[in-house]
Amino acid sequence: MKMRLNWSSAMLFSVVALFYSGVSLASSAKVSISQIIDHPDLNAAHKGLIDGLKSRGYENGKNLELTSQVADGKPAQAARIARELVSKNPHVLVGIATPSSQALVSATRTIPIVFTAVTDPVGARLVRRLEKPGRNVTGLSDLSPVHQHVELIKQLMPDVDSIGVVYNPGESNAVALTSMLRDTAKQYDLTLHIEPVFTVDEVEEKTRLVAAKSDVVYAMTDNTVASAIDDLIQAADSQNTPVVAGTTAYVKNGAVIGAGLDYYQIGLETAEYVAAILEGEKPGKLNVRTPKSSTLKINLEALKKFRITLPTSILDQATSVQ
Repeated sequence: MKMRLNWSSAMLFSVVALFYSGVSLASSAKVSISQIIDHPDLNAAHKGLIDGLKSRGYENGKNLELTSQVADGKPAQAARIARELVSKNPHVLVGIATPSSQALVSATRTIPIVFTAVTDPVGARLVRRLEKPGRNVTGLSDLSPVHQHVELIKQLMPDVDSIGVVYNPGESNAVALTSMLRDTAKQYDLTLHIEPVFTVDEVEEKTRLVAAKSDVVYAMTDNTVASAIDDLIQAADSQNTPVVAGTTAYVKNGAVIGAGLDYYQIGLETAEYVAAILEGEKPGKLNVRTPKSSTLKINLEALKKFRITLPTSILDQATSVQ
């Protein structure tokens, strides 16, 4: 009886070995994406992820089964989405932005998770460390270069003495950025006027308060701010206070200048993690990293409105002028 099973046992072992070394070539890879809000930067990361997977041979509808949901900026909805996606048992889960990534990590300890566009992965308790994070989680941080943004403000407006900021204390990424801003402001002897906002409905009123006392408003990559960026810029405008942004996405809304990471490139790099895991790598052995690519966008019309003279040194760094 044992002799009859030798061939079958060998075949079974081969199939099992193939499965655990990566996704079976005979089946589609299943990747599920949870994104916290519909926002230009996060949408760019999403597109970069899909394009990056395609360039590595994973194409949706052919050998890739791709699902994606957006939580409309609501953590409770992100948690519901996470549970739903986990129940479908995909090969890899992708969280775009901190709240969606946190929801996925809370929902499973076994399915591989790749987070992206997350400011502070350790502070958000997604991983314990950046090098070989362990468990089932890894990904990309989009830690905003706050020091560079303050330098940009001083270069653009040398007489600036104060900066106004609104942020959501309920978002770990916003808390981390605000802490960095406090440290940087001390170095430049700048006064900060800070107001907390817990919902998008508070952004306009709180921005008006800080704008009335500040030389410039700094718009961070805070998901609550992103969801109400038009309200923030309109409120700052009502106080004749320019907005400098921590992302180029806000420039089209009226910020005078924006500097940040290239989120499409972040998406492409996120695809590298996903493809590696599909091909057998363990997420816990893949180091968390921060992309180095950055962009600088200038709004000439807004600068003119606020009578700000653009230094040649900034213009030379620009990747886009409108």
